Amino acid sequence: MPIVRLNTAATWSLSAAAAGVLHAGCSGSVSVGSSDPKLSSGKLANTVAEKLASTTGQPKPDIACPEDPAGKVGTTTRCTLTAKEGSTLGVSVKVTSVEGGKINFDIEADETASPARN
Repeated sequence: MPIVRLNTAATWSLSAAAAGVLHAGCSGSVSVGSSDPKLSSGKLANTVAEKLASTTGQPKPDIACPEDPAGKVGTTTRCTLTAKEGSTLGVSVKVTSVEGGKINFDIEADETASPARN
């Protein structure tokens, strides 16, 4: 009988269980040090990756955010989590409050992943 080993702790797996944990959501914040706060897409992607990793106990995922969202309550943007095998999961980020130069936001991943492209 062959032995199959799954090392989900070492790689991001977009299984239903992982997606369920991510779907529950989490919150984050970034200090941007400006009276007219705007968050760079790179800083947002890094913060989202760190928060998702700490929430799920998984390694930091590959996150890409396509735009620099304004630090205004209600602003939303969509980021993409890409797993090592190429499947993707959408991640929504919504600004919940702005305190001076600190932008607070909620993070919520989609319920289902898109399969890897062949």
